[in-house]
Amino acid sequence: MYSFQEAIQWADQMPHWLATQGLRILAILLAAYIFYQVIKRVISNTIRISVQESSPESEADEKKRETTLIRIVSGTARVIIIIGVVIMILKQVGIMVEPMLAGVGIVGLAFGFGGQYIIRDILTGFFIIIENQYRIGDVVKFENKSGLVEDISLRRTVLRDIDGTVHYIPHGEIKTVSNLSRNFSRMIIIIKLDYTSDLEKAIILINSTGAALAADPFWREYVLSPPVFQRIDDFGDQAIILRIQGDTIPLKHSEVSGEFRRRIKIVFDENKIVIAHSNTGTTHPFIPS
Repeated sequence: MYSFQEAIQWADQMPHWLATQGLRILAILLAAYIFYQVIKRVISNTIRISVQESSPESEADEKKRETTLIRIVSGTARVIIIIGVVIMILKQVGIMVEPMLAGVGIVGLAFGFGGQYIIRDILTGFFIIIENQYRIGDVVKFENKSGLVEDISLRRTVLRDIDGTVHYIPHGEIKTVSNLSRNFSRMIIIIKLDYTSDLEKAIILINSTGAALAADPFWREYVLSPPVFQRIDDFGDQAIILRIQGDTIPLKHSEVSGEFRRRIKIVFDENKIVIAHSNTGTTHPFIPS
């Protein structure tokens, strides 16, 4: 505890400290902020130019990659700048930094085994980013987790699953990556057609409905190739199993296939095409494979 006399002396010295070290600390903080804003702008422009010149991907994919790289590099630069600012401020308040750094080195050796996992996470993250395995905004599936990539750093990936739960996954734990939103998504629709129905007429209706969907002003921006009859998958006990396939832009296959199901049901009803029932009762006529 400070004595009353020491408190008086400290109060007398405060104006001098504020006029010297205090102003220096303020200058350090201001300079660090300006430097970070400048370096962030340089990083953003450099990455955008580099990605646009070297990437054969679509504009949306380029944007995802730009966002991912900018956030990772800017985040790393921010951490380095903060560490430098803290060291300079500690020196201004009279704290010897060198012994602290030596102590950090000793602690680092003591926790070296744990550090191996951090290094593993960072190295794995580095290759994930360099190889462009996934980006912010992609939907991915790991061994036991899947969801939308909300953030990536060198050490971990943040996923939000369909229930809204956020998962923080260290890169060192990732063994297999399945990217569900790269280039295109595929619709696979199975229709169980009753044996009494006109098969050739059903095929014509399927193809014409898919073509009309792809030409629709609202849906055509999502459809890369319209859903068309592909083959007879099987002859079931009570139904002919038809397979329909088409491609959409990434992550829109569920919406487009749902609209196709709605339209084909209406068209089938109008043309007396009967959708089969299962042994246990009426089932939904369309079952994704």
